[in-house]
Amino acid sequence: MTSRKLSDLDHRRRRRAVLRAVLAVVATWALLGAVYYLVPARNYLEEGAVARVVIGTVLFAGVLVWQIRRILRAPLPELRAIEALGAVIALFLIVFASTYLALSHTSPASFNQHLDHTRALYFTVSVFSTVGFGDIIPGTNTARIIVGAQMLLDLILLGAVVKLLVTAARTGLERN
Repeated sequence: MTSRKLSDLDHRRRRRAVLRAVLAVVATWALLGAVYYLVPARNYLEEGAVARVVIGTVLFAGVLVWQIRRILRAPLPELRAIEALGAVIALFLIVFASTYLALSHTSPASFNQHLDHTRALYFTVSVFSTVGFGDIIPGTNTARIIVGAQMLLDLILLGAVVKLLVTAARTGLERN
């Protein structure tokens, strides 16, 4: 199927396509959120926190490559790029939230307060959005290094990954 611009669709088809894309993003967030909340946060070693970030980053890169391929073949690459961005952001946040959660459970001194699933996700989103309220503070060098890595990776996600997805969408549109 050839790629088309979203603006080439009539109003009804465009609205339906946008609704499908929104539902796909919501479903992705719901699925990843459910998995995150269902996985227990115990039996991890503090030293494994860095490994979790590395494994999560590799998983993230794999999902990103897969999403770029899907954008290039999509009939509506613009919407597929939006769906991909929703998926990679959700995965990115879940990787770090689960890392902070496990770190908090294995080494209570890692943060100034115990993190449950919701607090770990809240802290991750706070760091991602650069708000950093200061109510949760990393208390060990391991936690500080991982939070610092997230901050740097946030910038990469917001810059390079968005650029990659936009470029993939444009390339998909040009393949007519």
